[in-house]
Amino acid sequence: MKTVMAFGTFDVFHPGHRSYLTQAKKLGDFLVAVVARDATVVDVKKIKAQDDEMQRLGNVKNSGLVDEAVLGDPKNRYAAIQKFRPEVIALGYDQRADEVELEKKLQEFGLQTEVVRMEAYQPEKYKSSKLKLS
Repeated sequence: MKTVMAFGTFDVFHPGHRSYLTQAKKLGDFLVAVVARDATVVDVKKIKAQDDEMQRLGNVKNSGLVDEAVLGDPKNRYAAIQKFRPEVIALGYDQRADEVELEKKLQEFGLQTEVVRMEAYQPEKYKSSKLKLS
């Protein structure tokens, strides 16, 4: 079974998120979505998420697009990778990820995980930061 992992805030769950998860699911057999914690969102994006972490986690779980959804570890952002050991990590088109650091961590964990960037889905219309202005 090929495990795929997707990360995100998933704030104001919208068709762009659905597209991201749908694309990620096509890369394997089992999709795990890691939903950012509230404190992580503030730390990374410098703004508070509109929906709290439990609401965002519920939205992802109830989307019917993932096999499992979990909250990220507030102290170790690589904990989910260590736990699930995915064969593929699907990054959103706009996710600011240090791919060099990620590759080093994957090697450190003894993983040969493929990192794939997903395509945008109408980003001029479906982007959480734009939807929050509405």
